[in-house]
Order: sequence, then structure tokens, then C-alpha cells
Amino acid sequence: MTTGQSLRIAVDIGGTFTDICILNEKTRELRVVKTPSTPDPIDGVLKGVKDAGIDLADVALFSHGTTVATNALITRRLPPAAMVCTAGFRDVIEIRRANKEDLWDVYKDVARPYIRRRDRLTVPERIDADGNVVTPLDEAAVREVARVLRARKVQAVAVCFINAFVNSSHEQRARQILEEELPGVAVSTSSDVLPEIFEHERFSTTVVNAILRPVVGNYIGRLSDRLKEGGLKSDLLLLHSGGGVMTAATAKDYAGRLAGSGIAAGAIASRHIAMLCGYRNSIGVDMGGTSADVSLVWDGVSRVTKDWHIQFGYPIRFPSIEVLTIGAGGGSLAWIDAAGALHNGPQSAGANPGPCCYGNGNTVPTNTDASVTLGRLGTELAGGEIHLDKQLAVTAVETGVAQPLKLSTNEAAKAILSVANANMADAVRLISISRGYDPRDFALVAFGGAGALHGVALAKELSIPTVIVPPNPGVTSALGCLLVDIRHDLAQSYLVPAAKADTADIEARFAALEAEARDLLARDGVPEDGMTLTRSIDMMYQGQWRSLSVPVPSPIGAIEDAVKAFHALHEREYNFRRDEAPVGLYRLNLVAVGTTPKANLAEHEPGGGLPEPRSRRPVDFDETDAPVDTPVYWRPDLPAGLDVPGPAIIDQLDSTTVVPPGVTAHVDKWLNLILKIQEA
Repeated sequence: MTTGQSLRIAVDIGGTFTDICILNEKTRELRVVKTPSTPDPIDGVLKGVKDAGIDLADVALFSHGTTVATNALITRRLPPAAMVCTAGFRDVIEIRRANKEDLWDVYKDVARPYIRRRDRLTVPERIDADGNVVTPLDEAAVREVARVLRARKVQAVAVCFINAFVNSSHEQRARQILEEELPGVAVSTSSDVLPEIFEHERFSTTVVNAILRPVVGNYIGRLSDRLKEGGLKSDLLLLHSGGGVMTAATAKDYAGRLAGSGIAAGAIASRHIAMLCGYRNSIGVDMGGTSADVSLVWDGVSRVTKDWHIQFGYPIRFPSIEVLTIGAGGGSLAWIDAAGALHNGPQSAGANPGPCCYGNGNTVPTNTDASVTLGRLGTELAGGEIHLDKQLAVTAVETGVAQPLKLSTNEAAKAILSVANANMADAVRLISISRGYDPRDFALVAFGGAGALHGVALAKELSIPTVIVPPNPGVTSALGCLLVDIRHDLAQSYLVPAAKADTADIEARFAALEAEARDLLARDGVPEDGMTLTRSIDMMYQGQWRSLSVPVPSPIGAIEDAVKAFHALHEREYNFRRDEAPVGLYRLNLVAVGTTPKANLAEHEPGGGLPEPRSRRPVDFDETDAPVDTPVYWRPDLPAGLDVPGPAIIDQLDSTTVVPPGVTAHVDKWLNLILKIQEA
């Protein structure tokens, strides 16, 4: 065991495995541990810590990405909750934007609201759009609502009054009354959670935050207690959707920010690895057992969005690293529709029963079964802990695809993987080409348990010239938790035409946001010299409602400079600009970052030649018409500076990398595999 509080631990919990990264600050050695996830995720975390031989007293930083909030929203396993609204506005979250995910599917309904109508109660109050009180808050009505909610034993309340973004006095008073009358109940107000115009988005985000507070609070409390019992003396930090971490105390108040926690970690790690390798433009593809997450970095900066949701119709307007998720993973099912067309996913075999080769009763072929059939994937996973039955995989591919489509077994397996790759390529095009980015200008970072199996094929589909496979692809998301700072995102609506904007007023508003930010960071234990505050203003052409965020200096400069920057940014994003059109200011944003020490990965000196392969097996590649005898290398045997010519298979504890003929895998000084695709 390592002593002296020199360890940094990152934990990422997935549906199948719990991944743990252990970085020794003194030696810069990085170790990884994979352990099966458990019904209570905390049991899996503690088991992984024990299996790794870690003394929690030696841990200087414990960072955690969690899907607890995401899963709660998806499964609707939520605590009893209520919503208190302005009279006449109880149905805002059900009316939504009156749109549908699939406009032409008349039979597909939007999911029901997270809080049912009978639990959305109203009180008389009204504030107009300028912040003036039209109808005073009826405090007696609020106390009567509290009596009803006490009888219903609610655990969370969302207070959402119309126009509270411009004057929060009624919401804040209602919160005081509810907390007096309902001790122990988590109360969230829209003016605290998201003080912005557009009531549906504000109400929806507040509801999500409210219903997740008991879920997240319970989970964090239990995890913190068990870690402290084990000897942890440092703070528990939790990764949020915006690409930063927050302390447990902050997470309990802003639980909705954890709704994208697990997804953000992989995007962060992907960006860091690409930057290490010298690529400021990168596309990350995190392919696991059920889904593939696609993210984009341009000029070293990850795309961030406020337009996202877990379930369509219920937006979460907290800033989030933009990640596009599709149903393409190792367990995605291959199936044939009534017209005889082959499909791949989004249905998945999941962890149980899993792919057919797991031997747990599934008979529908998956991507994993296709890879096993072609020899690209061996018959052992996770260092021998999981044994695969190749014959079951072959049988499933034959009966499920080959026979109905009159193909050979290997042709059918290749077809399954081709459809999966095409689905992922479409996702990459959505996040790149449709946004004005050319994939040929990027490197592809392929990670997750299945990413390295598909990396080269996907890159060829998109004409991407370089593929990067991190040292530990299957636990790259956990590594992302070691690469982030404490971060808070603050915003305030500011609806003013640029021509009438008062820089003194804007400066005063930014100063107020900065004071709030410093207070938040101080409560997180960040010293003054470790705080970085970055300003931006959301702007748009007047008459539009979609905006772009323009960085501005501190103190604020001339508004004309910001308008010029907006025109240039609009041209970059949408390929046109209208310099003669009036521009409006929409929102003031402040990103507050508290710097934390980062993982500093060890560099390795080049040395050693190509080792003897651990084994050989016949592998059928897309580039070959029949299986070819292929060496199988064990990745820890490959030293820095080495070139591994294809065809080759590179196995390791958490993933398998396919190096087809004509492709060379170079091991760089951080032990990343850099695969150059010659024909691109």
C-alpha cells in the first residue's frame, strides 16, 4: 500500500462495471480496477477500493462521477414531490412547448410530467414582467398548501412563480414559510435554481432539481459516511454536467446538475488525452455495453449546451458538456424488420442476460457476438474474469442474421458491425458536419469497453486520419474525474437591445454575480488565489430567441466590441452574419472555477522492440475476404515508442484494440495507441 496521502482516486459507476482510477502523486503511476456494479452502487465502490488495496487514509482526493440522478429520472424511482405555482400556471410543465420528439408519430406520447397534476398546487400572487408586484403573496394560502403537503408526506417541493426571475421576493418568502411548516423537506425555488426568462424551461429545471435532492442527498450522505468510516479524511467531490466538480454540500442543493454526471466524465478525459497527443480538435466516442456517447472539442474547448434533457419535453437548463448518446454498444441487438432490413439497436441485451456468448440465455445476436464470431474479440474479458462461448455467438449470428439474409456467417457478422458503425458515424456527423465542422480536421478518441474494437472502422467511414486509444479505454471516464476543477455556473437574464445597453449597469450586475461566486467557492474551501471568474454575454439578433455566448472582459469594455465578436461567432457557427441587423443582449453568464491539482500522468522513455505475441488466432477484418492468422499482443507488454503493424489484435484488461491490415499502431510516451489510417 501507498502511504502519506499521495493517492488520487476517481470512481465512475456504469451499469455493468464500476471503474476506479488510482493515481499515485509521487510516482505518477496510474492503476485501474474494474469490479462488477452492485444493486447498491456504494457496495461496488467500496469493493473496488478494497480490491485495489487502498487505505482511504492515504487518499488526498476522492472524485466521483455518478449515474444515480440520471437513473432516477429514467426509471422514475422518485420521492413524493410537489410543485407550488402561481394561480393559473400549474400546467406549464405539462403544456411544455406543445412539441413532440417525433413530429410525425401520432401514437407516441411525451412522457408524463415528473410531478402529477394533483400535486401541483397554486397560491394567489403575481409579479409583472418588469418586477412590479401586481398581487401580493397570499401567505395564508401558502400555509394551507403546506398543510396539504404535510398530509401527503412529500419529501421535495419546487416553488415556481411566474416572473420570479426578475423579482424573487414572493418565491423566497414562500420558501421560508414552507421550510417552517415542513421541516426536513427539500424546497427549491426557480429564482435560485435558474433565474431566467422562459417559464417552462425554468419550471422544468427547478422540478428536476427538487425531486433529485432527496435522491442525491441520501446517496451522497451514505457514501460520505461509509468513506469516512473507512478512513477518508479529504472531501468527496462529485462531477457535474458542466464539466466541473462540486462538494457534497453543494451537490445536495443543486442535485439537478448531477443528471449528466457520468456522461460528462468521458468527454473531459477524451479532450485531455487528445490535447496530450497534440490534437486540439478531437471527437470522442465512448462505446460501452449499451450506448455510445459522442462529444466534440474544437480548438481545445469542449462544446457546452443548455439545451438538453434526460426525457424529451422536460428540459434541464444547467450548462452541460454537449454529448450525443445513441443506442450502440457491445450489447446492442441485431434484428431484421418486416421488410427484411438489418438493424442494430437501440435495444440492448444489457448486462443480464448480456450477449449470447455470455451463456445467460440470450439468443439474439449482438455486436459483441459478431466481434467474437470474426475473431476480433477473444473468449476472455476483464483479465479472464469473464469467459465467452464462441459457439453460442456463432450460432446466434447464423440463426438471427445469416440464414434470414442468405449470407455466410462471417458476412452476417460483418454486416452487423457495419450497421453499428454506420449508426455511430451518423451521430458523429450530427455533432460535427451539421455544426459546420469537417471530421477530417479531427482526431478520433475511441474509448469505453467497445470503442477500440470499432475505432478504425468508424474513422474510415468518416475519413478521419487518426485514431487515439487511451492506455485504459474501459476506465477513461473515471480518469476524467481526476482532470476537473470545482466549477459553478451563474447566470442572470438581461433582456436589453445592445444599442441601449448601459455598461455601468452590466458591470454592477456582473459584480453581484462575482460576489455570489466567490462566496460559493469559499464555502467549497477554495482560497482567493485559486479562483478564476470568466464572463460572457448571451446575444442574438433581435427577433430571434436562440442565442450565442460571447466572452467579455472584466471590467466590461465597449458593447460595440461584444457585438462585433457576436457577428463573427454567428458566422462561424451558422455560416452567415447580418452586420446591419440590431443585436439584443439576452443573459449575463459567469463561470466560477476553483482550481484543484490535476492528474499528472507519467511519461515513459522509448525502449524495447516488438514482443512475442501472447497468442495467435484467425481474424476476419473488413479489409480481408477471409480470416487471416493474426498475432495477439498484451498491451502492458508494449513499450513507448513502439510501432505495431497491422494486422494485429491488442488485448488488455478493459478493452481490445483492432489494428487492421494497412494500419500501424504507435505507442506514444503516455502509452496511448496512435493509429494512422493511410488511405485517409
